[in-house]
Amino acid sequence: MPRILVIDDDPTISELVAVNLEMAGYDVTQAGDGIRGQALALQIQPDLIMLDLMLPQVDGFTVCQRLRRDDRTSEIPVLMLTALGQTQNKVEGFNAGADDYLTKPFEVEELLARIRALLRRTDRIPQAAKHSEILSYGPLVLVPERFEAIWFGKTVKLTHLEFELLHCLLQRHGQTVSPSEILKEVWGYDPDDDIETIRVHVRHLRTKLEPEPRHPRFIKTVYGAGYCLELPSTGDVEVGVESSVAG
Repeated sequence: MPRILVIDDDPTISELVAVNLEMAGYDVTQAGDGIRGQALALQIQPDLIMLDLMLPQVDGFTVCQRLRRDDRTSEIPVLMLTALGQTQNKVEGFNAGADDYLTKPFEVEELLARIRALLRRTDRIPQAAKHSEILSYGPLVLVPERFEAIWFGKTVKLTHLEFELLHCLLQRHGQTVSPSEILKEVWGYDPDDDIETIRVHVRHLRTKLEPEPRHPRFIKTVYGAGYCLELPSTGDVEVGVESSVAG
């Protein structure tokens, strides 16, 4: 039974969420503030954390950053819950390390769908390892067991989302992949035109893979259409690139 930690200072919402999650077959633990929530995350090692942003003592952004910096909790998927729906709040949440974002008020069915998608996507056996799909091309090799990429001979550690996004683009390298395709394949739910969600994670990937992230050579933006991963074939790999890409 998957265990979910709900960190929310609103007892009404927290209890409502807990009841519905338990009815859906999850084991639920609750915390009413950021300090208690972080302590419980370390103690019980949940399969997923639902984290409100507006918390007393320590806000949700800070809690998420702390969880990501700690090896014991860095891989636990985080679903942020908040009444703040502005794009900038979403960007800050993803930059803090959140895996998904849900704005209050929300439908229980949507919450459960997001949770199922997160648990499925962050399984210890990634989707890429379950199928006979492309895992390497030219200078890029994906390592599903460790959520890593071998990039021009150097190991690059990726988050679950970064791995799945890169895997999605790799399946269609040289082709433009639309935002709706990416949202459905990587996030696991129907597209909702939340393009900023994709932009944030593409930006993170570029900082890890591109020699000059502001002038990408490999992860290209095709304006009005989507993103394209352009990789040189093995015979065309430039020796000079390896030294300029940080591992």
